[in-house]
Amino acid sequence: MKIENIRPGDIEAESFRIIGELLGDRKLDPRYEHIIKRCIHTSADFDYADSLYFSEGAEERIARGIREGAVIVTDTKMAQAGINKTRIGKYGGQVLCYIGDSDVAEEAKSRGLTRSYVSMEKASRLGRPVIFAIGNAPTALMAICDLAEARQLDPVAVIGVPVGFVNVEASKERLIRSGIPCIVARGRKGGSNIAACIVNAIQYSL
Repeated sequence: MKIENIRPGDIEAESFRIIGELLGDRKLDPRYEHIIKRCIHTSADFDYADSLYFSEGAEERIARGIREGAVIVTDTKMAQAGINKTRIGKYGGQVLCYIGDSDVAEEAKSRGLTRSYVSMEKASRLGRPVIFAIGNAPTALMAICDLAEARQLDPVAVIGVPVGFVNVEASKERLIRSGIPCIVARGRKGGSNIAACIVNAIQYSL
């Protein structure tokens, strides 16, 4: 296999060209094509062409939320680090993650809960519009649904793409059934990188 000599600035464009070529005749919903292709670009996994679920209006709510300065809360430092914060900050928003906070760790231990669950409870007290980007913890999705059902949280939208085996699929399907505006990677696949890339795909389109 020959190594191609491609200028650094052209690598991403060439990657997206190859993705389009490999997708062949498969038709993607034009409303979400930029998100689906960026997920494929991030993971080299073409399953995202089929597994990504978009509730009606979720992408538009996230875009509007970013423009209006909503806070983005992630469940991992990796997702937080992966989100491009330039445009988020330009609109007055922030990208927050509470997973490493000492008060979260102490409360989680005392109550026998995961730090991810307690992190979402902490986020519910922000008093600002919140977009959740969840790429690791099913318990974070469970907390969001529990808080929404108790009318303690009304998210702008939730990006629910945790990866793994324990309660992953069930938590995603619960989120879909909840009626909360959401983008979900159905099945076991996902990850912090996918959560971040979905946020980035949306903000790059603004």
